[in-house]
Amino acid sequence: MLKLEISYRGILIIALALIAAWAIVELWPVILIVLVALILMLGLLPYVDSLVRLGLPRAASVLLLMAAILSVMGGLFGLMVPAMIDELKDVRDNLPASAREVEELLAGLGMKVELQERAGNIDWDTLISGRAAVDYGQRLLSTTLSVITVVVMTAYLLADTPRLGAFISQFIAGSRMDESERLFRSLTRVVGGYLRGQVITSLCIAVFTFALLSIIGVDNPLAFAVLAAFADVIPLVGALIATVPPVATALQESSTRALAVLIGMVGYQQFEDRFLVPRVYGTILNLPPLIVLIAVLAGAELLGVIGVLLALPLTAAGRVGLDYVIEHRHLPLMPETEDQPFAPDAPPEVEPEPRRRLRDVVSRAARRATGRNR
Repeated sequence: MLKLEISYRGILIIALALIAAWAIVELWPVILIVLVALILMLGLLPYVDSLVRLGLPRAASVLLLMAAILSVMGGLFGLMVPAMIDELKDVRDNLPASAREVEELLAGLGMKVELQERAGNIDWDTLISGRAAVDYGQRLLSTTLSVITVVVMTAYLLADTPRLGAFISQFIAGSRMDESERLFRSLTRVVGGYLRGQVITSLCIAVFTFALLSIIGVDNPLAFAVLAAFADVIPLVGALIATVPPVATALQESSTRALAVLIGMVGYQQFEDRFLVPRVYGTILNLPPLIVLIAVLAGAELLGVIGVLLALPLTAAGRVGLDYVIEHRHLPLMPETEDQPFAPDAPPEVEPEPRRRLRDVVSRAARRATGRNR
């Protein structure tokens, strides 16, 4: 038989936990936006503090930094999106001929695949019209609103960081204040280092893609370079996104150019994964490759593309927290108490008989010694 007894306070805690779980599920989109804004705030905070030290007001520093970032991002999208739309139309129109090129290339390698007929049977009007067009429009609108919300929230967090820190410090004991500040600096260093490293790797793949496509003679090399830079942010899947569009465009000219682009992009991805990334990030993330792979797969399964983007910074932040716990493992995380809310009231503990006898003997000896001294 299993006998389960729970105190009234335990029942109340369970009810509150269930209500909190329900609120998290219902408010998950909002929590996700706040989480992204916090990550961006941790990454951009050192730059805002640098501008403040130069003499600019904090609000002006935040506005200047956000305006610079949005201007750069808007200019890059302005270069990329129109060119990608034109290239997509060309790929759609020339898809049967490109499929025939692939068939001939595979036939030379001893493989027989019927691609031209399948390419000609694709109904593009069905794919990009009707209900699909409405779904794409809704997703685009939702994504745009989420991006605007994240930008505004990040700006508010950067501007109100001192007041936010003062508010949180009220709930931290004075003896733990130095440790809390050191933990916050570690989080800022890790997240900021990840963002800076990502900018470096994105810039490198953009330069390589532009040079490769310019040498081979593929149209719109700058647009494909910008696409590769943005795709490099996405672990694992980003390599495919950066490779397929320029290969498809080069295939319209000849299968030889497409093969050259494919070899060049795959070779660079190997260089980036094995040489560039370990040296750019160094020991900032301090994550084994297996943990990175598991984190990315888990993020993709739970949250899709957003989960993939958040996997590495969140895992790195979790590693900082784990290091802090290991460093202070000799300290109790919570004060030890005999009060257990999920257990029924227990009778008072009775002191063991041998321990009580030893305590009485020591007490009598101390009293006799005190009497002799007097």
